[in-house]
Amino acid sequence: MNMPWDDIISEEDKRRYAAAGFGRQARLGTRPALLIIDVQYRTIGTTPAPFWESIKEFATSCGDVGWDAMGNIARLLEVFRENDWPVMYPYVAPKEQFDQGRLAEKNPALMKVASKGYEFPAEIAPQPGDVMLPKKHPSAFFGTPLTSYLIDKRVDTLVVTGCTTSGCVRGSVVDGFANNFSVLVPFDAVYDRSQTAHAVNLFDMASKYANVTDTSSAIDALKGVAGSRNV
Repeated sequence: MNMPWDDIISEEDKRRYAAAGFGRQARLGTRPALLIIDVQYRTIGTTPAPFWESIKEFATSCGDVGWDAMGNIARLLEVFRENDWPVMYPYVAPKEQFDQGRLAEKNPALMKVASKGYEFPAEIAPQPGDVMLPKKHPSAFFGTPLTSYLIDKRVDTLVVTGCTTSGCVRGSVVDGFANNFSVLVPFDAVYDRSQTAHAVNLFDMASKYANVTDTSSAIDALKGVAGSRNV
């Protein structure tokens, strides 16, 4: 399988990571939950468009790479719906006056998103019974009841999708790993405005915190989980 970082991470760097013992595959559990992080019009635009066109609508858009990833998220979502597994939506809610501080200083565009930008595309829109997790910071765990919900559902494995790979996805993966969940990241179901940042962060997550594979392989693994639970 070709990985997103194959042409970006040098062979020397790969050797250095391997020398430290990084990059092993971790055991997946039997009770997965799907995290769909920040897949809103503000990160993909209301129609598929190249990056420089898409940001004319929403400055925070990642462009058509988001639409490509969303197609794979929809495939994963179908598997979770079929098995009645938990689906959770950590998302950025409209900003209030008190949502200033360092966030406004570092990311002023987040303070000016039109209301349409906070809506979810129909292809992956939440349904009754899904868990909605409005958040103020990158990690889906920080300042939210996510851990409590996961414990209540007896979840042991997180399938993390959405954006951005280098920001909210990475923050959530690291915190999920720190909370002792197995983490699976389908690399074609996450996206970023920078393909370099996307690739480098996927490589580092695969080395230290998560199993990283493509969506088709992730679905095969999940179907194996479903099959083992139905035996």
